[in-house]
Amino acid sequence: MDPMAKGALKPPAVSSEKLFETLGVAAVPWRADVPLKVFGIVPQQLERNRLWRLLFAMYECSSVYRYGRVELNLFISEKEYTILTAKPGKSKIYQALTVLAQLGYEIELLHKEPWSSFATSLKNGGLAIPKAGRLPNDHFCLVRLTPQQNLFTGGLKPSNASTFIFMVKQSFAKPKSKLTDRLNSWSLDNCDTLLKALEIPKNAAMCNLYPEDYKRLFEALQNSDLFAETFFHDEVLASTRTMNL
Repeated sequence: MDPMAKGALKPPAVSSEKLFETLGVAAVPWRADVPLKVFGIVPQQLERNRLWRLLFAMYECSSVYRYGRVELNLFISEKEYTILTAKPGKSKIYQALTVLAQLGYEIELLHKEPWSSFATSLKNGGLAIPKAGRLPNDHFCLVRLTPQQNLFTGGLKPSNASTFIFMVKQSFAKPKSKLTDRLNSWSLDNCDTLLKALEIPKNAAMCNLYPEDYKRLFEALQNSDLFAETFFHDEVLASTRTMNL
């Protein structure tokens, strides 16, 4: 993945553009077949941040995703895999990351390998991998992440994806809060009419909405005056890259 900061890269790192040019990989339309399959390991240090960076790049069609629906086959911790595949209603593990990942990727578990298969001891004798706590974390999971072919249908586009990500992250600031309360906080006047049209119950909590509900809600909100509010100005959107990573 390309770094978020601009400027020359220190060798042996190279930009995806230079790497793909060397490999002879050409960009294809988003709805075309997968142009490239990548295998790798997500470092455990700042693992969540790295997964967020993948999501930003995928939704904005930047970095490796400028070339199309690049398939990633990655080893990630069992803890993060559990969060990526959580179901609505699980307020402690169903998160903004969950919604955006499930909406953006087809997620397949290919293999689970116990941590004991790896050298995970630190120099001081401790374990590099934290023990399982509230969430299971006893395995390294090989997970296939294939971008959804129909992601950019309707009103969601790479050009407004940052706004969508911001909306989802804000929605999970209080995951048990009611959707109507969140819409009212966004100064939306006709929320009852909107929810009825979307067939979403008035008393639905943010953690009870399916990923597809968030996309439908976002697309409907684009037809309202909501995005003219200062709440969604560029300086606020820019903060999504660092907020709660």
